[in-house]
Amino acid sequence: MYGPPPLRKAPSDNIEKPKKLKEVPRYIKKLLGSFFSRYYFIFKLVWETNPFYLFAMAFVTICSGVFPIVGAYVTAQLLQSIADAYRLAMDFKDVLPVAELVQKISGEVDVFLWIGLQLVYSIAISLLNSLNSTVIAISGEKVANHIKTKVITKSKDMDIAQFDMPEFYEKLENATREATFRPVQILNATFNMISSLISMISFIIALIVLSPWAPLIIIVFALPAAIVKFIYGRKNFLYSKRHSKDRRQMEYYSVLLTNKDIAKEVRIFNLSDTILDKFKKTFKKYFKGLKKLILRENAWHIAIAIAHAAVNAGLFVFIAYQVFQGKMDIGNYSFYSGALTSVISGVSAVVTATATIYQGTLFIDNLIEFNKIEPKIKPNVDEPLSVERHIAHKIEFKDVCFSYPGSERQVINNVSFTLEPGETTVLVGLNGAGKTTLIKLMTRLYDPTSGVILLDGEDIRSYDLNKLYEIYGTIFQDFGKYAMTVEENIYFGDIDKGIIDEEIIKAAKESGASDFIEKLPNTYKTPLTKLFEYDGTELSIGQWQKLSIARAFYSDSDIMILDEPTASLDAMAEQQIFNQFEKLTKGKTSVFVSHRLSSATTADKIIVLEYGKVIEEGSHKELMDKHGAYYELFTTQAKRYVEN
Repeated sequence: MYGPPPLRKAPSDNIEKPKKLKEVPRYIKKLLGSFFSRYYFIFKLVWETNPFYLFAMAFVTICSGVFPIVGAYVTAQLLQSIADAYRLAMDFKDVLPVAELVQKISGEVDVFLWIGLQLVYSIAISLLNSLNSTVIAISGEKVANHIKTKVITKSKDMDIAQFDMPEFYEKLENATREATFRPVQILNATFNMISSLISMISFIIALIVLSPWAPLIIIVFALPAAIVKFIYGRKNFLYSKRHSKDRRQMEYYSVLLTNKDIAKEVRIFNLSDTILDKFKKTFKKYFKGLKKLILRENAWHIAIAIAHAAVNAGLFVFIAYQVFQGKMDIGNYSFYSGALTSVISGVSAVVTATATIYQGTLFIDNLIEFNKIEPKIKPNVDEPLSVERHIAHKIEFKDVCFSYPGSERQVINNVSFTLEPGETTVLVGLNGAGKTTLIKLMTRLYDPTSGVILLDGEDIRSYDLNKLYEIYGTIFQDFGKYAMTVEENIYFGDIDKGIIDEEIIKAAKESGASDFIEKLPNTYKTPLTKLFEYDGTELSIGQWQKLSIARAFYSDSDIMILDEPTASLDAMAEQQIFNQFEKLTKGKTSVFVSHRLSSATTADKIIVLEYGKVIEEGSHKELMDKHGAYYELFTTQAKRYVEN
C-alpha cells in the first residue's frame, strides 16, 4: 500500500520537447501554460495574505514608470534654462546693473521654476522609493509567514508514513527553502518590469524622433543576455532540485554540532572533527557543480557586456556628433542622452526581471508539488462513523501484515488477536519484535499493508480520524519533551479540556511528578529547557517520563496505550506508577509495552511477539505453565534481578 512514489519532475520537464519544427508552437503553448499556472498561484498567495499589498505595488509601479520621463524632462529644461540664463548674462553684463540683469533673466528664463520642480521631483522620488521599500519589506514578512503557515498546516494533515520517506523531506526542503521569499520577489520583479517598460516605451518614442534605429539596436543586442539568463536560471533551478539531499545532509551535520541533546556524546567521543569533515566534504561536492554553472554563466555575461558596451558607446558618440553639428542644443542633448541611458538600463532591468520571474516560478513549483501531497490515512467511507465515547472498546486484528514505506520487509506478519472490552493486555518481545508498530497500527497512524483492524466490530478505517484519536490516551517510548511550562506539558494530554489547575495537580501526583515539580522555582509555571528562557529548568529523562505519564492521567481517554511508560524509572517508582495505572485503566481497554516482565503478571492477557508474529498468547500463569518463550524471558529476567 505504501512505497515511495516516483519522483515527479518540474512541469516544464514533463512537457515532451518537440522533435519536429511543426511541434514547436504546441511546445511553446504548453510551456507558457505551465508558466502562467505557477504565476497565478503566486498572485493567489499574495492575495490570500492581503490584497492591499498588490494594490500598493501597482501604485508604486505606475509612479515608478512615469517618474523617469518626467525627471528627464525637468532636468533637460533646467539645463536649458541655465544655458539661456548664462547667455543673457554674457550679452548684458556690461550694459545693465546686476539688479536689472537678474530681473531681466528671471523675466525671460524660468530657471527658478525648474529648480523648484527639480526639488519637488527629488523629494517625490525619495518618498516613492521609501514607500516601495516599506511595502516590499512588510509584504515580504507577511507572505513568508503565510507560506510557512500553509506548509505547517499541510504537514499537520500528512500521514505519519510520509515522515518515513526521504522524498518527503526533499519536497519539504525544496518547498521551504525558496518559497518563503520567492512570491514577493517575483511580484516585485514583475512590477519593476512593468515600470521599466512604461519608462522605456516613453523614452523609445522620444529616441525615435532622433533615430528610429537607436532603440531597436539596444533591444536586439540585449537579447543574448536574456537568453543566457533564461538558460542558466533553469539550469540552476534543476541543479538545486536534484541536490536537495546534499543540502539536507549539510543541515543535519550542522544540527549534530549545535544540538544540546547530543552535544555531550559528540564531545565525549570526539566526533566534532569527523562530523565537521563530513559537512565540508558534502559542501565541496555540492559547490563543485554549482561553481561551474556560476562561472559559465558569468563568462557569457562578460562577453555579452563587452559587446553591449561597445554598441552603447557608439550610440552616445552619435548623439554627441549631433551637438557638434549644431543640430541639437544642450537641453536636448541632456534629454536624449538621458533617454538613451534609460532605455539601456530599462532593457537590462526588463531582461533581469523576466529571468527572475521565470526562475522564481520554477522554484515556486516546489511549493505546488508539496501542496499536491494527499494523505492516504483517511476514512474509507463517504460518511465516517463516530466512535462511541466513555465505554470499554473491543479491538480485533485479523491477518494483519505491515511493511514500512520504501521497504519490502514485513514488520508485522499475519497477526491476529482480540482485545476484549475492559481487558488489560501486555505486549512482550525482544527489541524489533514489532510491539511499537502494532501500537501505531492500532491508533491508525499507519494502515496495514493487508488484513483488517476492527474497532467495536467496524473497520477502523471507517471512523472519523479526529473522533478516533480522541479515544486514545497514548504514551510512546519516544515521548515529547516540550520547551514550555510544566502545566502545559501536562495539559497537552487533553487540550480540549483546557488548563484546570486542580486536575493538573492531581495528574502530577498520580504520576509521581509532583515530588520534583513542587521543588521547581515556579512550580507548575516553570519553563522547561533553556532553549528559549534563561531561567528554564532542565529535567532528567526520568522526570520527563513522569511528566509524559501525567499527560496520560490528565487525558479523558477510553483506551490507554502505554509504550514503555516506565523505562527511565527505577523499580520502586515503576511499581508506584503501575499501582496508579490500575486505578486509571479500570473499566478501560488498555495495552502496555514493557521490557520489565514483572508488570505483566497482573495483566488479563499477554501477547508474545517475535519477528512480527504472535508466538504465544495467554495469562501469566498460562504462559508460565507452557514453559515456552515467555517462560524463558520471565525466568531469565527474574534470575538476573535476584542475582543483582
